Amino acid sequence: MNKIPRDGRFDQSINVLREGYRFLPARFERLHTDIFQTTLLAEKVICVTGEEGARLFYDKEKFQRKGALPKRIEKSLFGENAIQGMDGNPHQHRKLLFMSLMTTEHLERLSQMTTEQWRKKAGEWAPDEEIVLFEEAKEVLCRAACKWAGIPLEENEVTERAEQLWSMVDAFGAVGPRHWKGRKARAESEKWMEKKILDVREQRLQASEDTALYQMAFHKDTEGNYLDSQIAAVELLNVIRPTVAVAAYVAFGALALHEDQEQEAKVRGADSVYIEMFTQEIRRLFPFVPFLGARVRRGFIWNGFHFKKGRLVLLDIHGTDHDSRLWEHPHEFKPERFRDWKGGLFDLIPQGGGEHYTGHRCPGEWITIEAIKSSMRFLTNELEYDVPSQDLSYSVTRMPSLPKSGVVLTNIRIKP
Repeated sequence: MNKIPRDGRFDQSINVLREGYRFLPARFERLHTDIFQTTLLAEKVICVTGEEGARLFYDKEKFQRKGALPKRIEKSLFGENAIQGMDGNPHQHRKLLFMSLMTTEHLERLSQMTTEQWRKKAGEWAPDEEIVLFEEAKEVLCRAACKWAGIPLEENEVTERAEQLWSMVDAFGAVGPRHWKGRKARAESEKWMEKKILDVREQRLQASEDTALYQMAFHKDTEGNYLDSQIAAVELLNVIRPTVAVAAYVAFGALALHEDQEQEAKVRGADSVYIEMFTQEIRRLFPFVPFLGARVRRGFIWNGFHFKKGRLVLLDIHGTDHDSRLWEHPHEFKPERFRDWKGGLFDLIPQGGGEHYTGHRCPGEWITIEAIKSSMRFLTNELEYDVPSQDLSYSVTRMPSLPKSGVVLTNIRIKP
């Protein structure tokens, strides 16, 4: 039996906050290994990285999600009793609900709505106005996501709801005020969403059958019962919250366009193939999800290492997306790397790996891709703008990360 390399003798929780996205990759590099053990929040944890580590992590026979999420993440990012903490038949049953919303028709509708909302927003900007793209993107994506999901959204509540949805995301790597803001935002958003669910069920609000609002309101569990209204609200938020989170990728995409004028020229008027490549490279390169967790379902041996039942295991998401064994020049922005990419299940994993329908890969991944593509097309094909001097750097210790300025644009002109 091989002994799992160990990272120090003391609890490393504070270093996760200090080092952020570099916490796991730095230790894999220093220990010259794809597996090590550490202590986080007074618990022994095994950490794995790379394509083989991802393949292991998404083996449903070896791992379960129940009990893997810290309560602080449930109470801010995902919500309690959400699909992210489910296993077996209940998970599969609810996953099919999410995947039923990811048809080509649904995704095309979201793409069109995203473009429509960008056009509407741009029409409100004065010629001499200075805008922060990230802030504008939150509202655009909130409007588009709610319209797509069938959720009524009054104009005077757009800013508030967009900020609440982002705050839940912004809280996952935070302590103190940022984290408590996210928890407060979740509580308020769940009340908002639960009211919509109950209004639909009690016919005070009409919702089209092909919308997420209707489907969540009338979804039945494996025993044939409607979901508890609070759980239905949590899952409805799990449809629209990730769409608003795409605002971070929009800011990073604009950064990539600004830093490489050749790329901007390629994206402008590009066919769907290149837009897809550009979008995937945004998701691969820029930091968003640092790692994910699961618990060992039953003890097993892997590559001579023993995994004890109940042990928490973390998969290095950010490090795998920057693994030089998988990606040539992994820290460079090169969309062309995806020209011959075969769509591996365990190499590009910014939103998790494995199968969408049968595994725990994020069901909203395709929504993310469509929203980014629509936003990048709009920025390059329908707008002209200047990028003034500003701090466009981003931190790999802050989770989630963003360009510090949010990407300020000036002298914005709508192309004829």
